[in-house]
Amino acid sequence: MDYRPVNLREKLATFDDYWAPRVVAALNDYQVKVVKVQGEFVWHKHAETDELFLVLAGELVIEFRDGQVALSAGELFVVPQGKEHRPVAQHECHLLLLEPAGVVNTGDAGEALTADNEVWI
Repeated sequence: MDYRPVNLREKLATFDDYWAPRVVAALNDYQVKVVKVQGEFVWHKHAETDELFLVLAGELVIEFRDGQVALSAGELFVVPQGKEHRPVAQHECHLLLLEPAGVVNTGDAGEALTADNEVWI
């Protein structure tokens, strides 16, 4: 058993690319991921699961077809399963994501920004 904490700042410092989540821990059938984002992601949805966004640094807007939610550091929002959404960050933003293992970050969109779910740091 490894009794060292996961330092999220240290983990985020190991990469520079945007929209490419990295797994930092596993919890039952869930993965805890960190990601750097900037600009607009693709419109997508996850038919089988909710998706938790926790802003660690910066600001994030999650757009929906019928509204939006703005998040600042220390705030989180859960996107309900099946709800089409698009994360947007005007400036670099650091996030923690919690989602079931194997969930594709681009959901049903299948875009070029689809990330490998098994990249551990």
